[in-house]
Amino acid sequence: MSGGSLEEELLYVPLGGAGEIGMNFNLYGLGLPGEHRWMAVDLGITFANGAIPGVEVILPDPAFLEEMSDRLDGLVLTHGHEDHLGAVAYLWDRLKCPIYATPFTASIVRRKLAEAGLADEAPVTGVPLGGRFQVGPFDLELITVTHSIPEPNSLAIRTPHGVVLHTADWKFDPGPVVGPTADEAALKRLGDEGVLAMMCDSTNVFVPESKGSEADLLESLTQTIGACENAVAVACFATNVARLSTISAAARANGRDVVLVGRSLTRINQVARENGYLSDVPAFLDEACAGYPPRDKLLFICTGSQGEPRAALARIAAGEHKNVALEKGDTVIFSSKIIPGNEILIGRLQNQLIRRGVEVITENDSFVHVSGHPARDELIRMYGFIRPRICVPLHGELRHLEENARLARECGVPETVVAENGSMVRLAPGEAAIAGEVPSGRLVQEGRRIVSMDSELLRGRNKALYNGSAVVTAVIDGEGYLVGQAQIATTGLIDGDWEEMTALVNTALADALDDIPKRDLGDDGRVRHELRVAVRRVFRQELGKKPVTAIHLVRV
Repeated sequence: MSGGSLEEELLYVPLGGAGEIGMNFNLYGLGLPGEHRWMAVDLGITFANGAIPGVEVILPDPAFLEEMSDRLDGLVLTHGHEDHLGAVAYLWDRLKCPIYATPFTASIVRRKLAEAGLADEAPVTGVPLGGRFQVGPFDLELITVTHSIPEPNSLAIRTPHGVVLHTADWKFDPGPVVGPTADEAALKRLGDEGVLAMMCDSTNVFVPESKGSEADLLESLTQTIGACENAVAVACFATNVARLSTISAAARANGRDVVLVGRSLTRINQVARENGYLSDVPAFLDEACAGYPPRDKLLFICTGSQGEPRAALARIAAGEHKNVALEKGDTVIFSSKIIPGNEILIGRLQNQLIRRGVEVITENDSFVHVSGHPARDELIRMYGFIRPRICVPLHGELRHLEENARLARECGVPETVVAENGSMVRLAPGEAAIAGEVPSGRLVQEGRRIVSMDSELLRGRNKALYNGSAVVTAVIDGEGYLVGQAQIATTGLIDGDWEEMTALVNTALADALDDIPKRDLGDDGRVRHELRVAVRRVFRQELGKKPVTAIHLVRV
């Protein structure tokens, strides 16, 4: 407040990616309270870990933004990873705003929008590397960084209150293989200009030092592949175009043909070549050709390094892939790190491979992966370049955020704010602080639908998963008595003892009908409720379970 009048304020609201790794969705607001103009940065997904049956894709809930989508001026995509743009095709029709991205990222998102039937509706504006453009009241400059995908960008967001640097995913890699190195000169200039706040990647804050460059991998991967006698598969993130180039070079050095296995790899290969990347890499073989060269002359690059159930490597490990099979004496190299939360899925996948006699090599066994995120020494260097007044850590679990804030203070940053999803951070005017909370949550793709993770649909499915389900068909006459025996159909509940359980249920049903007052016997809702309670009581007493129970009531 100043002289009793409202002041224009600058807000930051994370709705995904703060308190978790993945599903990044960030908002910036500028204006008078209640009249802010908004800009979204990234709109990503995360993948389910198998805990919710039938669900694979998890999305951030944009409900807070939907209520004021007329004041949303645009969505800026920092790069092409799924956890930064994977939700665009699912949720764009709820936001209906312009999309801004550099050419490689724009190619990816346009394909996704086309698959969703939105190619002619969602406007995607390509922005050159290092470009400067306006989104509503926000003046944006792209600053090139390095990451495990082409064209990653940090955003310099200029506002009347000062400059905000949204780092997104980054690292300082002196040899990225594909694309330029980070524009450190631009970062230093930004620091000299003065930075109000930096929203900073926290993923590797517990890693003391950067462990090599992408360019350093070639020699190690060449040696590792050279020691393998039979077929070799390498699992990596499909979007890591530099890794595709490195693996291909290592394979060629060992006289092996390279086969891409997985639709997302094929798609990224096409996007990369369309945008001038991989021009010096020979064409990959299609997976349909996998059976022709001798097995010791083949190298498969596969999707599924995080144990995703429907990815190529999971289907190969289960013996269900139509074109590719691995057998005893073959080798799988995981050229990737374990993303927190995926440990169980990856462990299960590796055990399946080992059970088939396949040797598994990970970054714990050999130098086969470098991270795309900044280690602690790189974070210190970035804080030295930028010298922000405020640090708000992002892209990490709470323990990562807290540690990054601690590191920022050690580097001389005066103010830090640790904000999880749903926090409304007031960056200016005044001291930075969490000013309130907004609705946040998760949606899931359930078949062809997008539903809330808290919906009755999923709650009911989880109950049925853990407690089973039962449908009881009860026929009653005009006097309110059972006609014959009730029919019971169960799933995941009864293993044998059908006759005994049927007798117990029928006795319980008859007793329940006797207890219903005569005046209520004509009320179907009351009768179903009482019968359902009686049936569940039997299952609880006899089996220790509370199944999802439905009563099919028939009157004669």
